[in-house]
Amino acid sequence: MTLRPFLITAGASLAFAAAVAAQDNRNYVRPVLEIEARLDTVPFEVLEARGVRSGTDATMRLAMVFPDSVGLRAKMKPAPPGGDTSFNNRPRYEVAAYELQKLFLSPTDFVVPPTMLRSLPLDLVKRWNPEVVPTFGGTHSVLVELQYWLVSVTPDDFWNPGRFKRDTLYARYFANMNILTYLIRHSDTNGGNFLISRDSIAPHVYSVDNGIAFMSNVSERGYYWRDLRVDRLPRATVERLRALTRPDLERALGVLAQFTIDANRELTPSARGPNLDPRAGVRHKGDVVQFGLTRGEIDDLQDRLQRLLKRVDEGKIAQF
Repeated sequence: MTLRPFLITAGASLAFAAAVAAQDNRNYVRPVLEIEARLDTVPFEVLEARGVRSGTDATMRLAMVFPDSVGLRAKMKPAPPGGDTSFNNRPRYEVAAYELQKLFLSPTDFVVPPTMLRSLPLDLVKRWNPEVVPTFGGTHSVLVELQYWLVSVTPDDFWNPGRFKRDTLYARYFANMNILTYLIRHSDTNGGNFLISRDSIAPHVYSVDNGIAFMSNVSERGYYWRDLRVDRLPRATVERLRALTRPDLERALGVLAQFTIDANRELTPSARGPNLDPRAGVRHKGDVVQFGLTRGEIDDLQDRLQRLLKRVDEGKIAQF
């Protein structure tokens, strides 16, 4: 059977469940970088789409199946008109958090699940959200954030100071998470944004909503994890942070995604080219649309990194 991209299929839930059950059903059903590649470019069918919080929620939870019958679930959130104009809906910040962690964590230690910016046909997204409009006027596409939906996780007992003191593995996972939230200036302490694995043997922790970060205003729910709350950090992570240079940050974060407006007025993904304007987060030049962090946002990130390392060097934060 040939699968068409983005097709909604009824009555296929059993096939999806079987695909998931065949995998290691802890937090990821497939290897992390494989999930990233699938969410980025591989065609998929949608078996089910429903609002995350209610039937009218624009943020959807998708059950997806790919041409090789692999099933995944993902959060899908449409970008606002213009791609970056709405508080708590800045897809480039979500992608930047995912990409930043790659500079100092291995995939098995990622604290942000695979998060991609992808273009979908307008008529498809309208099936779930009749109010949605093209991300950019004159096109027939909607840019959406796709983020892998973790399995076997919970927000309960996320931060446990006592466990942090006695459980070295939990401490490593948690310190890595707090390093990321500190670096990106995470400013939304909504409880559902932070999750821990139900697997007590491998207690991975995650930050799954990073749209209010970097240069955003703070959320009314607080910004507890914007600061470094732990008193010790993994030595290996600190050494990787110490090796980072300004060119590393610019290469990873200056251009996060790039699209071309084709002859049919559809946004199609293209290879990331040179930064079209370091002063802007969303850049347009001819038929090219580019997303990335601004020079000022990278300046702030670099400053926070240097302050973290200074605290380590002064002995204010221990290493283990």
